[in-house]
Amino acid sequence: MYAKFIATAAGAALLAAAATPVFAQEFQPKTAGTIMLNTRLSVVSPDAGDPITTLSGGATGLKAEISDDVMPTIGLTYFFTDNVAVEVIAGTTKHTIRAKGGATDVKVQETWVLPPVVSLQYHFAPAAKVSPYVGAGVNYMLFYSEKDDNGFGLKVDDGFGYSLQAGVDVALRDRWSLNADVKKVFFETDATDRFNGVKSKVNLDPWVVSAGLGYKF
Repeated sequence: MYAKFIATAAGAALLAAAATPVFAQEFQPKTAGTIMLNTRLSVVSPDAGDPITTLSGGATGLKAEISDDVMPTIGLTYFFTDNVAVEVIAGTTKHTIRAKGGATDVKVQETWVLPPVVSLQYHFAPAAKVSPYVGAGVNYMLFYSEKDDNGFGLKVDDGFGYSLQAGVDVALRDRWSLNADVKKVFFETDATDRFNGVKSKVNLDPWVVSAGLGYKF
């Protein structure tokens, strides 16, 4: 679903660029010193499903599942050179944690996550109308405003992870551009139930699939 989402977003960006009148083709390229602000709509899809065990390591037959969410995000990019830039993204999402196994499907907790990501990027063809890029970086997962359900008292540990990124900017008129972006964040943490004596080593590893509008300063 997420590959289809980003393919559709990228296709829409290319169609919009192709439909721009000839007299409006002038645009500001990416250059050293440029600051770009991207406002995006992002799908955050954790890739969980890790076994839930007792504190001693015994099997419970349950797995931790975490829901997706769609939220607006903001990215700020600074270009050190025409090709090399650093991006900081911010946004917060809400997720539901469930314990699943066989006929069991129990809601454990709702939690908000603040996962800022800092990426070092390389932009191909910075002076072109269509300019793809790749990046790699680090992130920090901060869990807050937890709401426990069904007698659980879950504590999910905050911590650092790392990310890989690929995207494309399609220049519009003047300083405006369309953006499509995919990040894969790798993050492992511990989730411990303080009341029921069970824990899970959770590999969240979310996909962050985004599309939006950019402006260069």
